[in-house]
Amino acid sequence: MKNEVKLLGAWPSPYVLRVRIALNMKSVEYEFHDEKLSSKSQLLLQSNPIYKKIPVLIHKDKPLCESLIIVQYVDDVWSSASPILPSDPYDCAIARFWTVYIDQTLYPTMRSIRGASEENEKKRLIEEVRKGLALLEDVFKDCSKGKGFYGGDQIGLLDIALGSFLGWLRVVEIINGVKLLDQNNTPELLKWAERFCAHSAVKDVMPETERLLEFSKTLAKG
Repeated sequence: MKNEVKLLGAWPSPYVLRVRIALNMKSVEYEFHDEKLSSKSQLLLQSNPIYKKIPVLIHKDKPLCESLIIVQYVDDVWSSASPILPSDPYDCAIARFWTVYIDQTLYPTMRSIRGASEENEKKRLIEEVRKGLALLEDVFKDCSKGKGFYGGDQIGLLDIALGSFLGWLRVVEIINGVKLLDQNNTPELLKWAERFCAHSAVKDVMPETERLLEFSKTLAKG
C-alpha cells in the first residue's frame, strides 16, 4: 500500500535517487515527500534527528536513514522480486567494498572539482576521477561476467551506487568541457551508462542533465 511507504527526498539528490530506483525495481508504491533544501520539514527532523538529512524511508511509521542501508532494507523486505544484492557472500562483499569506494573516494573527488580555485588543482582532480572510473571499468568486467550490469542480467547494488551519480557526472563534464566517461578510457562503462539510464526502474526518476545544470548554477551562487 502506498501510504505504508513514504520517501523523504529531493529530486537533485543522487542518494535519494538510489532509493527510488530500488523501490521501482521491487514495484513498491510509495509516497514521495519533496523536501526543500532551504527549509527542512518537521517530518524530516523527527525522522532523522541525528543527521537531519535525506533520504529517509518511512515504512509502517518506522524511519530508516542512509541511502545504501535503505536500499539493502528494501531488498530484504521485498525479497521476492529483482534481487539487488548478490546472493553469493563473496560477490556481495565485493559489491559493498566498491560502493564504499564510490561514496568515500570517487564522488567526494568529483564534488571537489567544482570548488577548486586553481586550474592545476582542477586538472589533478579530473585526472583522479578518470583513474577512479578506469578502476570501476575493470570492476565491471569482473562483476558483470560478460552481461549488461554489475549485477549481471539485472541492476544490482553497485549499479545503483554508481549509476545514481551519472547525472552529476555529466554536469561536471559540461561545466569543465571534459569527458570522464569515454570510448578510450571506459568503453564498457559508457555502454553500461546508456543501459542503466534506459532501464525501466531508472528512466522516469533520473534527473535531466539540463535541470541539474541549472540547479548547479544556483549552488554556485550560494
